[in-house]
Amino acid sequence: MQQAQQIAIIGVPLDMGAGRRGVDMGSSAIRYTRLNQRLGAIGHTVHDMGNIGVPLAETFPKPDPTERLHHLEPIAAVCADLAQQVAGHVAAGRFPLVLGGDHSIALGSVAGATRGRKLGLIWIDAHADFNTAETSPSGNIHGMPLAALTGHGHPALTTVNGFASDSVPLVQPSHVALIGVRDVDPLERVALAASGVHTFSMHDIDRMGIGSVMEQALRIVSRGTDGIHVSFDLDVLDPREAPGVGTPVPGGISYREAHLAMELIAQTDMLGSLDLVEVNPILDERNITAELATTLALSALGKRIL
Repeated sequence: MQQAQQIAIIGVPLDMGAGRRGVDMGSSAIRYTRLNQRLGAIGHTVHDMGNIGVPLAETFPKPDPTERLHHLEPIAAVCADLAQQVAGHVAAGRFPLVLGGDHSIALGSVAGATRGRKLGLIWIDAHADFNTAETSPSGNIHGMPLAALTGHGHPALTTVNGFASDSVPLVQPSHVALIGVRDVDPLERVALAASGVHTFSMHDIDRMGIGSVMEQALRIVSRGTDGIHVSFDLDVLDPREAPGVGTPVPGGISYREAHLAMELIAQTDMLGSLDLVEVNPILDERNITAELATTLALSALGKRIL
């Protein structure tokens, strides 16, 4: 078992970064699986900090389809609040476990986790999340956070609304491993290829196996860094395993591949913070996707078969 930790759970019920409603209920669905108690059962001390305050999408005008950045100001403000909270927990020696919400919330969690240190980032996702206002077909910000974290995009996103400097990216592209990607927009593909981010697509997983991919990714993100943040989008799993996600894409990783990935991350003893995002209870079946999110958190935090 991994060394016992003080874990701070932070919910972020934000769905304004997505085109489909419902992921704002994801943090509640994950908590409903007895996440806190199950983390305690493997030796951790859990502090549930409740949810970040998030304004209701209904209080804002419906986005104009011609706008390139939907709900930019409220998303940037929520992420700046989250960054402050995560940074405070890291400074106090706690492990931030952030429950989304759509994937735009990773702007805040990563910004907070990287304050004062050099971070390696594992981004596990069916999508590259490497769009900007200029390349995005939709204008939805949940398709942009990885680009922003590596220095590309609107200043409110790249700096997390003033939390970081605009001249230095929050995470160096050479310290990022993107795993499980299989749905990439045309202009996004060009930007990602030129970015320096290490990408392991589903083709790579099929050809080499998840074990080999994770070993390579972990070498990349741990080289010259002070710790690792993992941002896990549940849509990386095949929709037959995880139907309750915001943007499902056929042909994803399996239940066991996902757990092996998290078990290998746990074995590094470098994991310092974790996001679980894009759980959509409206689309789920008997809360199985939220249950899967909880079991993945347990694997990342030291639970083993034997």
